[in-house]
Amino acid sequence: QVQLVESGGGLVQPGGSLRLSCAVSGSIFSIYTMGWYRQAPGKQRELVATFTSGGSANYADSVKGRFTISRDNAKNTVYLQMNSLKPEDTAVYTCNAYRLRYGILSDYWGQGTQVTVSS
Repeated sequence: QVQLVESGGGLVQPGGSLRLSCAVSGSIFSIYTMGWYRQAPGKQRELVATFTSGGSANYADSVKGRFTISRDNAKNTVYLQMNSLKPEDTAVYTCNAYRLRYGILSDYWGQGTQVTVSS
């Protein structure tokens, strides 16, 4: 069974930084596109960033230049470095592992970690 476990959330002041981690177990980590999503209270879940198995990173416009997604295939872990945090970044951040191959979808989610940006 594939499991994703996030860590690194917390309370930070505006302008501060946090690094989220997502450890994956139970499957071959390197074959998945890894992503970070977030959901703020009263809002729909939105994509923050993805990192494909081929090495391409993509970001939501709202976080470009501030957030960096990376992955360590040796450690089966994906990271989200968040800098210059704003109050509007407050949300539950959830890790996702995704693979669509030969019509077979593999889609796994973590439990989420709370990020609160407030003074």
